[in-house]
Amino acid sequence: MAKTILDFEKPIFELEQKLEEMRKFSDRLDIEKDMVRLEEKVRQLKEEVYKGLTRWQRVQLARHPERPYTLDYIYAMTESFVELHGDRLFRDDKAIVGGLAQLGNHKVVIMGQQKGRDTKSNLYRNFGMMNPEGYRKALRLMKLAEKFNKPVITMLDTPGAFPGIEAEERGQAEAIARNLFEMARLKVPIVVVIIGEGASGGALGIGVGDRILMLENCWYSVISPESCSSILWRSWDYKEQAAEALKLTAPDLLEQGIIDRIIPEPLGGAHKDHKQMAETLKSALIEELDALIKIKPEKLVSSRIEKFGKMGVFVE
Repeated sequence: MAKTILDFEKPIFELEQKLEEMRKFSDRLDIEKDMVRLEEKVRQLKEEVYKGLTRWQRVQLARHPERPYTLDYIYAMTESFVELHGDRLFRDDKAIVGGLAQLGNHKVVIMGQQKGRDTKSNLYRNFGMMNPEGYRKALRLMKLAEKFNKPVITMLDTPGAFPGIEAEERGQAEAIARNLFEMARLKVPIVVVIIGEGASGGALGIGVGDRILMLENCWYSVISPESCSSILWRSWDYKEQAAEALKLTAPDLLEQGIIDRIIPEPLGGAHKDHKQMAETLKSALIEELDALIKIKPEKLVSSRIEKFGKMGVFVE
């Protein structure tokens, strides 16, 4: 895959190119001091750029094509992963993957939306957009987890539920609503992680949990900035203003009480170091599960319902 450089990263990339050129001649020229100065300049510029990202820039990072996806995390974090397929009603939805796995000392059911890396794999995965059978497949796995008393981990990374007419014919809205209802009262711990895009009901359909974690450079909202811009301004040109108004980043959502914890990413985004990102997330998940498995099922359910019942409530 070709290296993808976002617009705001171009100054960093240009300096890194100069530094790489200098390294090629370092054995013939006395430029060590210049290289040290340039390395420090690159480091400072990276910190300045990535610490001061706008909301729209974080949206761009969340969509970065080199970012780790659900299967990348599953294979990096877990052992003995056994993928399960199908909803036992219609077919197997390739936009979501899930199954049984070992995470540290915990035997879990883990699932999440899966995007592709190129045109062929994106078509195979339907760009991470689930059909109704995908939500029913997820529900089947969660009911299996409840039956055998295993915690559930879900990973959200989707531009939304699939909007095709065939999805509506097979009950897209009902499938998502059913998942919300069933997840609210599932008698095992549920940890939700937003690992990329968290768009609308497409993400929320597997997003009800006891703990909601969110990677540092992700977004989670009822609507994408482009769609919001299209509705309010009749144009996609105002997507940056829409992103600011939606307050869809991790710090925004932590402040609003929508999420419970922000998982830090390597400088520059999760795609800069897949291994480090997976290790960081694994540690956080084990820590959350260690605490949740000690809570009685009845308490888990009542706390979960109370948690989501408070969202969006205001007092005049």
